[in-house]
Amino acid sequence: MTTTAEDQLRAELATRSWTRLRALVLDLHDRRKEVSVALEMGFIRVKALRRIVAGPCKLRELAGRLGTDAPYTTLIVDDLEKRGLVVRTPHPDDRRSKLVTATEAGLAANAIAEGILGQPPASVLDLDTEDLVNLDRIVAALVGEDS
Repeated sequence: MTTTAEDQLRAELATRSWTRLRALVLDLHDRRKEVSVALEMGFIRVKALRRIVAGPCKLRELAGRLGTDAPYTTLIVDDLEKRGLVVRTPHPDDRRSKLVTATEAGLAANAIAEGILGQPPASVLDLDTEDLVNLDRIVAALVGEDS
């Protein structure tokens, strides 16, 4: 397979764009620590809570979504439960399983996290409308959504 100059240019542009996106989100404006401080818990717990708020799930499903093993996921859920952010209830179709569901306090904590994580940095807010429209369209395409 022959690589053309255009293929090489596209690969370089894609790599450079991805590197800049990572820097923007993970280096320049990483809000994970801010969320952890606001909620007084490590970000893996915040991440777990955000997944649970999206819909009740089994521990095994949560572990898969988090990329953690079952024992560690159990420790995370135990802590969230002690904080009153989630509850475990019997699964309606599988007596051996429990569903983990967010409580009202969990929904409130998630709202705080989303408020912090969802706040665009000044560099994005300062873009003109046309650039924001283009950025929205491009990012929507990257995540597989309609803008």
